[in-house]
Amino acid sequence: MTLLRLIASDFACIRARDPAARGGLEIALCYPGLHAAIGHRLAHALWRAGARFPARCLSYLTRAVTGIDIHPGARIGPGFFIDHGQGVVIGETAVVGAGVTLYHGVTLGGVSWSPGKRHPTLGDGVMVGAGAKILGPVTLGEGVRVGANSVVVSDVPAECTVIGVPARIVQTEAKPSADPLRVDLNHHLIPDPVGRTLARLADRIAFLEARLAETRATRSEASAASFSVPPGPCNAPPDRPRH
Repeated sequence: MTLLRLIASDFACIRARDPAARGGLEIALCYPGLHAAIGHRLAHALWRAGARFPARCLSYLTRAVTGIDIHPGARIGPGFFIDHGQGVVIGETAVVGAGVTLYHGVTLGGVSWSPGKRHPTLGDGVMVGAGAKILGPVTLGEGVRVGANSVVVSDVPAECTVIGVPARIVQTEAKPSADPLRVDLNHHLIPDPVGRTLARLADRIAFLEARLAETRATRSEASAASFSVPPGPCNAPPDRPRH
């Protein structure tokens, strides 16, 4: 795609995915994610043309204005949307597919100083929640959803949802939308395996405490019965004197 068509796709995806977007002028002037994407498109074109220093200078100016740090060497597909945007970091060897959505505080970072591939690869339609970190040369398949504040350090198959530190695959409790233009967050429907485990432990403890109390009560009744003396001729009440 040409540079202008890439920028047009970034602009169009905001109108499709963000219900808060009310008009073209508002998007053009008030969306730092769009400004960062445009700045990166221009810087990446300079980078590919061999003008590495001007590309880095433009990337630096874009970060100063938007608070979003995208290395000019990163490859980003069409329809790229950074919502809110503050604090997003994308490394040099990162590869981002088409229709990807990132929220604020997301990092596509490296875990080594090796000069080769050291940043993540995101497939088409990936959604990364706020504050999530995807580290190293890992690959996220198409349609992957990363929960907020998760840390992904291993590959994730397509159409999976991952949450946690480190991130683990979970099954969401809602079917994905059939509308390809919408991004299904459904964070409130993502299961919490740690919370469920703690809830099961609490139920088990309550059950064991009830059984323990029942056992103690049974033993107390048995002990009281063993100490009581049954009535007999030796301890029968004396006969009343006859007159």
